[in-house]
Amino acid sequence: MQAQTPLTYNEKMIANYVPIHVMLPLGVVTVDNALEDKEGLEKQLKELRAAGVDGVMVDVWWGIVESQGPKQYDWTAYRSLFQLVQECGLKLQAIMSFHQCGGNIGDIVNIPLPQWVLDIGESEPDIFYTNRTGNRNKEYLNLGVDNQPLFYGRTAVEIYRDYMKSFRENMSDFLVDGLIIDIEVGLGPAGELRYPSYPQNQGWVFPGIGEFQCYDKYLKAEFKEAATSAGHPEWELPDNAGTYNDTPESTEFFGSNSTYLTEKGKFFLTWYSNTLMSHGDQILDEANRAFLGCKVKLAAKVSGIHWWYKADNHAAELTAGYYNLKDRDGYRPIARMLSRHHAMLNFTCLEMRDSEQSADAKSGPQELVQQVLSGGWRENIEVAGENALSRYDRDGYNQILLNARPNGVSKEGQPNLRMYGVTYLRLSDDLLQKTNFNIFKTFVKKMHADQDYCPDPEKYSHHIGPLEQSKPKITIEDLLEATEPMEPFPWDKETDMSVGGALANFIDKIFSIFK
Repeated sequence: MQAQTPLTYNEKMIANYVPIHVMLPLGVVTVDNALEDKEGLEKQLKELRAAGVDGVMVDVWWGIVESQGPKQYDWTAYRSLFQLVQECGLKLQAIMSFHQCGGNIGDIVNIPLPQWVLDIGESEPDIFYTNRTGNRNKEYLNLGVDNQPLFYGRTAVEIYRDYMKSFRENMSDFLVDGLIIDIEVGLGPAGELRYPSYPQNQGWVFPGIGEFQCYDKYLKAEFKEAATSAGHPEWELPDNAGTYNDTPESTEFFGSNSTYLTEKGKFFLTWYSNTLMSHGDQILDEANRAFLGCKVKLAAKVSGIHWWYKADNHAAELTAGYYNLKDRDGYRPIARMLSRHHAMLNFTCLEMRDSEQSADAKSGPQELVQQVLSGGWRENIEVAGENALSRYDRDGYNQILLNARPNGVSKEGQPNLRMYGVTYLRLSDDLLQKTNFNIFKTFVKKMHADQDYCPDPEKYSHHIGPLEQSKPKITIEDLLEATEPMEPFPWDKETDMSVGGALANFIDKIFSIFK
């Protein structure tokens, strides 16, 4: 038997490599379905490639592609974009963006849902998420209409299914060529599996607790049916949970009365979060069928709601549909649901540190990231992530690097804990400004464990085989078993692949003064 050749130092280090993608601008394809400034974009993509970036991520907007009418898809501009990305030697993560662009943090572009869908909403406003005072939110179709044939005979889920099938048919050459490596499936506002509980366009301001979004006729009826089945036909949806910008203590639901801890409160929160999870499960089932056999990874995005995380009530998470408390894990059941579809969990707010947050918001971004990533790893799924806000400073990059490899690099090969990939938000003139881009290039090198760009994902154990069929449905009992809280994995205090610290920041400042 032939002795195996021992791995070289570089081969051991490449096993620590975490690929880095950069999110393209929101309006790279315009609302009129045209590829903006192709030459300028090509120049920027080539700069990213030269900096060692592995690929880019792009929103594929439903509001653009199917804007002309039901099943009238126009993929032309996106095909031009994908062709350009391929020519520049980058990989592509495509988001099936079934939400509106505009009205969320960082949104400077407005791309509404298709007009023919908004027209249906004129006569049937309950297709949109609704808060207790009756305000409608047009960011994303209310999950209460997932199975209601209100859209020229189709249900919301059938609309998403047909869109993904059409994407596969029209982008089959890019899928076969291995350009598209991830399909992230939009499951809610901002593409995240959540309720639109904190909409800026309705006056929400950080760190408001947000509001429950289930007061349309469809979800009201579903709740009534669930409560009646449980032997409590008298139970109603909460009427004491406050408004968008309240603090938890100022409400009866989260504060003085602690309704959330009563039998009725627990029943509501379980129903609210399970309904959200079923929504994600059903659409990922369709995504799995649409892309079955393609060499891609499916992914779903979970929002990093870090404010009030350190309050016992976790109010902002609860209104968004994450039933997460000290004695109940709200994220591991989502990871378990994703595992049945062979899907990745993509999480936000990787760059944030507790010390940067105002104390009165009881924010805990570091502990939240630790909890969610640990839950994903415990459920044996891949976890990926992104920063929530654009950052160009070393502290932000160092925090992302720490989360990408929480126990540092391993000199003996693959590290114990390693994120599957990180997507940096986002490509802009600010990022490409000389000082910022120099720091970013160092960040890319550190994400790659000080190794050169590696075009072969197999070398760092990223095997993208043909997508397998979803496993059988997981019972609600099995999902709820994953709510049992577990200690997160330990994290190092700081990354061993730093892009520089306080001294480097000081030198950056001096340089910027004398420029």
